[in-house]
Amino acid sequence: MGNIGKLVAEAIGTFWLVLGGCGSAVLAAAWAADPHLGIGFVGVSLAFGLTVLLPGYVVAQVIGGILGALVLHLVASGLPGFDAAAGGFASNGYGAHSPGGYSWQSCFIIEVVLTAVFLFVIHGATDRKAGSVIAPIAIGLCLTLIHLVSIPVTNTSVNPARSTATAVFAGGWALSQLWMFWVAPLVGGIVGGLLYKAVDDCAD
Repeated sequence: MGNIGKLVAEAIGTFWLVLGGCGSAVLAAAWAADPHLGIGFVGVSLAFGLTVLLPGYVVAQVIGGILGALVLHLVASGLPGFDAAAGGFASNGYGAHSPGGYSWQSCFIIEVVLTAVFLFVIHGATDRKAGSVIAPIAIGLCLTLIHLVSIPVTNTSVNPARSTATAVFAGGWALSQLWMFWVAPLVGGIVGGLLYKAVDDCAD
């Protein structure tokens, strides 16, 4: 696959991550007509975990994520009374905009640690010494667990493109808090990469 093909694949992968993952949160996490039919935290976590295929290219991911959020917004807008800004549109937040009301410090810590773990797992699963069949399963299940842990804290980012896509449509507070969901995952990614390198070097 050439470079253009890889970028398109990144865009499509993040399009699906936002549409599938955030779509499950916006459209199916709770069902107004019958609360027992909503998929809840577990369903949303599985939706995110099942959409993961690719790490990588920031610009392509952001574009793909925004396109996914656009489709989601067009669908959700068909519900009378829908308001992306008021509902948050599955955006990430801290303080008053954390689902559980967690402080920005708590949110920063969880995003750094979980992104570091996620990157560690990605490196391990895609390492030349690992079997190629296990990589999507390991990465998908890791992301599922990450969401189970952190949806109540930040609504789960660990991916700046995912955070940007929904914040664009929610606007206001979501955009003003977006800095954290770029800084924390980038710090976590560096930590996870360095940690894996250190472990890999020791194993050689």
